[in-house]
Amino acid sequence: MLKKVLLSVMLSLTALSAQEHALEKRIGQMFMVGFHGTEAPKGSQICKDIQRYHVGAVILFDYNPVDKNKPKNIATKKQLATLTKQLQACSEDGKLLIAVDQEGGKVQRLKSKYGFYGKFPKASDVIKMDQSKIKETYTKMSKELKSVGINYDLAPVVDLDINMKNHVIHGLGRSFGKDPKMVANYASTFIDAMHSNGVLTSIKHFPGHGSSVGDTHKGFVDVTDLWQKVELEPYRLLKDKADTVMVAHVFNKKIDAKYPASLSYKTVTKLLRWKLDYHGVVITDDLQMGAISQKYGLKNTLELAINAGVDILLIGNQLDPKKTVSTKKLVETIVSLVKSGEVTEETIDKAYKRIQNLKKKL
Repeated sequence: MLKKVLLSVMLSLTALSAQEHALEKRIGQMFMVGFHGTEAPKGSQICKDIQRYHVGAVILFDYNPVDKNKPKNIATKKQLATLTKQLQACSEDGKLLIAVDQEGGKVQRLKSKYGFYGKFPKASDVIKMDQSKIKETYTKMSKELKSVGINYDLAPVVDLDINMKNHVIHGLGRSFGKDPKMVANYASTFIDAMHSNGVLTSIKHFPGHGSSVGDTHKGFVDVTDLWQKVELEPYRLLKDKADTVMVAHVFNKKIDAKYPASLSYKTVTKLLRWKLDYHGVVITDDLQMGAISQKYGLKNTLELAINAGVDILLIGNQLDPKKTVSTKKLVETIVSLVKSGEVTEETIDKAYKRIQNLKKKL
């Protein structure tokens, strides 16, 4: 009798642990993490995390916030191609999303000093070129990304250039202009060019960062009095074409009087999904940016973002070396949110399914 009881307890525990592992695996797919290192051999922490937690995506940077004299992830063409191969070898499905910010202009991670082309023009210069030249430029960019194993470009920017005092979009020439139709057209050319070499894209920064004055990297940015409804238009026009939409950390009382966009159910689910009819993957901007990290703790941030309807949670581990968060902590925090009922398993499942559908495009 005792043997039977013990066996039944052991089987229940095994089933529980398998269930928990399956949950961890789905949660792991929701993370895009940044890490330190120019290689990822089998025993490295990032490789172990990808294997153990089935991490869905990684983000690569060239600038190293810990030591300016050393690269963070990108040093040379050859090294980067090796790194992405190693990372894919760690993943179960060989479909790890490997992302960079490669827009052109100031925002290009693949720089000349590492042996890349590095001279892709910023959006405000692209619009001075003729259509065939634009297509050629972005196709060349996508080829270069593909050649080193990068399959996800966190671009193009579809913010409208409507505030001349805006440093982060207007000041850096990151916008294709004021007219939403034109912006959507240029973004569409960018997306097609990326797709021609199997690179996924992300239109950003929903619901519009072009009207802002502040920078969400540094802290709280309120766009309530500056934001215009027309800023939603590129998202409506591109809703069927966009692979993913990146949500900004801007605060807009007209949409949600309590939370910034990336943590807002009203913004992500009600506005983007329901009103604009977008059904693809939603990714946050880096959740360690000042606009979020100065106001919300990790647990609260993750709970709000998931319940807002976000699919991929971006933790860049880039902005503050003292605030690097381990994948273990990230996954365990969400497991505990599911166990306490603050996040439902159904919400995790929906995100997981959307991410798997995205990966089918690879």
